[in-house]
Amino acid sequence: MRKFEFAHVAEGIARQAGSLLRGFYEKGVTAEYKGDVDLVTEADRASEALIVERLHAAFPNHGIYGEEGTRDRLESQYRWYVDPLDGTTNFAHGFPAFCVILGLEHRPLGLSDGADGEIVAGVIYDPLRDEMFVAEKGRGAWLNGRQIKVSKVSTLAESLTATGFPSQKRHLNPNIHFYQQINLRSHGVRRAGSAGLDLAYVACGRIDGFWEFNLNPWDTSAGVLLVAEAGGTVSHFDGGAFTLDSREVLATNGLILPEMTHIFNELFAGRDLESIPTPAEFAARRARADDAAK
Repeated sequence: MRKFEFAHVAEGIARQAGSLLRGFYEKGVTAEYKGDVDLVTEADRASEALIVERLHAAFPNHGIYGEEGTRDRLESQYRWYVDPLDGTTNFAHGFPAFCVILGLEHRPLGLSDGADGEIVAGVIYDPLRDEMFVAEKGRGAWLNGRQIKVSKVSTLAESLTATGFPSQKRHLNPNIHFYQQINLRSHGVRRAGSAGLDLAYVACGRIDGFWEFNLNPWDTSAGVLLVAEAGGTVSHFDGGAFTLDSREVLATNGLILPEMTHIFNELFAGRDLESIPTPAEFAARRARADDAAK
């Protein structure tokens, strides 16, 4: 039986926000750009307003740091990171992949402003699929009441991964080079447009790894805890410790981490990567691995 100190309240709030978003979504999104922007802005702000009101009522001494501008009581020992609608572009186009994210950081008294506290609870809710991902520090990761674990895929060649690209100034982002290399060396790379769902999917084993540049704390707070509590790893691209203010996030099942960090290190260094194996070479490599495991 799960016993959560904070996450059970966050679950209820995320469900209410998700229901609100579903109502906006089901009204339909017009094809006109201005209509899209107006509707999404209305949905984003309405969701954040609901979440902030409910968090204030449930945890009056907690701070709130929201994507849509809420900055309240940030000196508190506990701080909620809120993304009221992760996957805004998807939502605007009627593409069914978006979620609500709530992550709770504990910041002990005396911690300097630039230092990270500890993420102690988080929820990611997909209102269209009614999937509630929940984690609390030391109490595991859960999906709709069932405990989840990362996958057991051991090689990048047999893995499915995910990434994302910025909605603006995409030409200034180097991720296309990493996308190409990892796509060629794996079963494929998915680009769903919601970092929250990508991290949740690593936690439950639907994908084996996820990376992205320039995410914000409200994007990653809950997902980082989910992956860790499900037995995975979250780091910088070089394998170094992840921080909430990081401009890099690499989440994996742990087993493919060495291969992924190798690719990142080689590309950042400007070195050529080893050639991609032919189908025959891959089959021979897999047969040797199977023989060694017997």
